[in-house]
Amino acid sequence: MKLTQRQVAEHATFQNFANCYVREISPGRVTQHRLGTDDPVDCIELVLAAQQLVLRAELVSHSLCGPHRFGKVWQRQRRATEGGWRHVEPFAALQLLLQEAYRQLHDERGDAMRGCELELLGRALQSYQQTLRYIEAHRPGEDDDSFIAAEQSLVFGHSLHPTPKSRQGMTSWQEPSYAPELRGNFQLVYFAADASVVSHKSAAAESAPEIVASLTGGADLGLRPGEIPLPMHPLQAEALLLDDGIRALQAARKLRLVGPAGPTFTATSSVRTVYSEGLPWMLKFSVPVRITNSLRVNSRKELEAGVAMAKLLQRTGIGSDDGRFKLIADPAYITLDLPGRSESGFEVILRENPFVTCKGRGKITIAALTAEPLPGEQSRLERIIRTICLRDGTHPELVCRHWFQRYLDCALDPLVMLYDDFGLALEAHQQNSLVDVSQGYPTAGYYRDNQGFYLSKRHRARLSQHVPEAAEIASLYYDDRDIQDRFAYYLIVNQIFSVIARMGHDGLIDEVVLLHMLRDRLEVLSRTTSGVGREFVRSLLDRPTVAFKANLMTRLFDVDELQTSNERSLYARFPNPLFAAIAGLYHGDGSALAS
Repeated sequence: MKLTQRQVAEHATFQNFANCYVREISPGRVTQHRLGTDDPVDCIELVLAAQQLVLRAELVSHSLCGPHRFGKVWQRQRRATEGGWRHVEPFAALQLLLQEAYRQLHDERGDAMRGCELELLGRALQSYQQTLRYIEAHRPGEDDDSFIAAEQSLVFGHSLHPTPKSRQGMTSWQEPSYAPELRGNFQLVYFAADASVVSHKSAAAESAPEIVASLTGGADLGLRPGEIPLPMHPLQAEALLLDDGIRALQAARKLRLVGPAGPTFTATSSVRTVYSEGLPWMLKFSVPVRITNSLRVNSRKELEAGVAMAKLLQRTGIGSDDGRFKLIADPAYITLDLPGRSESGFEVILRENPFVTCKGRGKITIAALTAEPLPGEQSRLERIIRTICLRDGTHPELVCRHWFQRYLDCALDPLVMLYDDFGLALEAHQQNSLVDVSQGYPTAGYYRDNQGFYLSKRHRARLSQHVPEAAEIASLYYDDRDIQDRFAYYLIVNQIFSVIARMGHDGLIDEVVLLHMLRDRLEVLSRTTSGVGREFVRSLLDRPTVAFKANLMTRLFDVDELQTSNERSLYARFPNPLFAAIAGLYHGDGSALAS
């Protein structure tokens, strides 16, 4: 029976939440469930002890390292007979899991935790509503392989986040212009500020004001002597005009609103980074929108880090001699200084745009490649694999093996060597990582985002020789044990495991084959590295658990991950599939042995 759009959205919302629950709260147990005279189906059974219930979710496709795919859901009283099962709607099942999570975590729930519970329920409902809207706007059968089309194709969002499409602060009437999934276009809003209240810095050939001026398309902003133009996202501009500090600057005639001007931009997958295909720069703004876990704000230290890291790339030649991997720099920023505040809200990061017009063809974010397809459609990755099969007359499993090897050449090896050589690890999760698949097989990887640099304290003195100001940005430096946990999550668990799981769910190749290939590659890297890179690789190979970001726990306590002072609390550990692959913990069919 074909699902309606509402049913697809509701099922996707439950599936995301349930995958988080299984990973973070209780793994449940795999059972079989018989429907009448039909053959039994595999299920995950979860005991909801605090509610005296048992929940069963049909296991349509199991994954050893990524999210599972669920089907129908049933429930019964915990002490009822085996025949007491009844069907339950997906969102009702989500509510049962949400309630159980809070009851397991808190025997005595105070008013504050009840507030967190209601907040999370509201975000789950909002995520469902947004997902439904994006499904309704989806263009079936579209095969656009451009950079921006992939950025705007994420209908369901992060598959291991409990509320992947929750956005607080963007209204339904603003979404058609500013939500990437709805592919809207808009002009930037410009302010004119007295040069005395503007700060800017650049490691590029042009100054930040010169870069901004080049983005206006020759529009006459009516600047007066001594004024500098400040571009702003329209959503942020609306919020700034209501700020008392900004109004005071306007009253002092040091700041004035110019208005919309210049060429149109469109949102990338992050919402707040915007793109115009004919311009060599993207812009990353603060926006007054809480997206998934956090209010998205550019901090002053991130502005400085972007420039410092751009200088490091230039002075060390990192990435310049390796065509397999490219770092997209954020080499300039511009902002307004507001007395008494570290950030004014005008912080703008200027990012290189290597995807101008046709150069963006085939440069696809890993999140888009591995995204869950709508019913009846193929994932982007499956379409690529099957196209290669038709082109070359090759079996899908052989294509997958070769594709995965080429992918590791671009996505794994250069990043491990970068960490080993320079003590620089990247927050290379699936949204920050792109791959060039314009030829079918991967030929180059890309990394973006100046929020995601982790520098080893052991390499601090050496890095400071190249960029002295980098030594002053304390937030960039971490102990290697912390780096290795985060690097393991972002690069392996979030990114590479998503590729393995996608190929497995699409029926292209057994996950165990790819896990062994990944392990073999890591063994090679352990012999070609000698410092922190080798420590990182050996931790992946030898430790029975691996770190992951506990998105559900973060949401249960309503934590803004970008504002918390205890970043370690955002991470937890789960059984390491790479360790299990060599320890003989899988059956011949790829399923995990009972622990």
